[in-house]
Amino acid sequence: MTAAHNSAVGEQAPAEASGAVRSGPQGKASAKKPKSATAGESRLAMIRRARRINRELAEVYPYAHPELDFRNPFELLVATVLSAQTTDLRVNQTTPALFAAYPTPEDMAAAVPEELEELIRPTGFFRMKAKSLLGLSQALRDRFDGEVPGRLEDLVTLPGVGRKTANVVLGNVFGVPGITVDTHFGRLVRRFKWTEQEDPEKVEAEICAIFPKSEWTMLSHRVVFHGRRICHARKPACGACPIAPLCPAYGEGETDPEKAKKLLKYEKGGYPGQRLSPPPDYPGRPAAPLGAPTEA
Repeated sequence: MTAAHNSAVGEQAPAEASGAVRSGPQGKASAKKPKSATAGESRLAMIRRARRINRELAEVYPYAHPELDFRNPFELLVATVLSAQTTDLRVNQTTPALFAAYPTPEDMAAAVPEELEELIRPTGFFRMKAKSLLGLSQALRDRFDGEVPGRLEDLVTLPGVGRKTANVVLGNVFGVPGITVDTHFGRLVRRFKWTEQEDPEKVEAEICAIFPKSEWTMLSHRVVFHGRRICHARKPACGACPIAPLCPAYGEGETDPEKAKKLLKYEKGGYPGQRLSPPPDYPGRPAAPLGAPTEA
């Protein structure tokens, strides 16, 4: 499904040579804010810092993976289209009934629109999404013999499928490396000062130029994992962040270690993850089905 993961390691890495003290999610000491992570930083220095962040995120999240439940390329394609403007958790809670009713592109292509809409209603924007699902299923049936194509130039011709969705599918079922620029990824790479771009395609191009192609898919997972668990949009848990000494945005969020630990989400905060069927190496708990009581 993804590139081979690194073996599991501890969540805390050693302190930086600068003397900054790390605090992982279980740590007690607050990381000291770097004097300046980017002032006067050359491009070469930025690339070295970016690649170090990637290596350290690989230690923190050796189990990083797509957070959508899927069993085949068609299911991942449909789930990714449904994930727009909603959470992966809500998609995962919705797709079991959807795929039970329409397990193949041919089945979904023949769906009654109103019945399809009702099944995907929990994900929001269900009329627009149903139109995309019908269109892409019909295209798969009519133009690709019912198979999800393994080329970006083919995938982006499908209704509702852009570069982000195409890269998710290519990277996680076909082994074709790609950067997936969602809201979490874009937010973090700008916080890390890897890019100043806002347009997703420009972000993708600039980040691809920093990292070896072999790292693109797993880098995407690691950055998104970090954004969902620690480096939140409104209040980052800076005091519980294991890469704080490398981050120029340290201090934008809560720096007190104990207060920061309370901000951690999913497995880092002791709560269930987003998948009902997580991979075997996931250290957290599975999410609850639709309608079951959930934890914050």
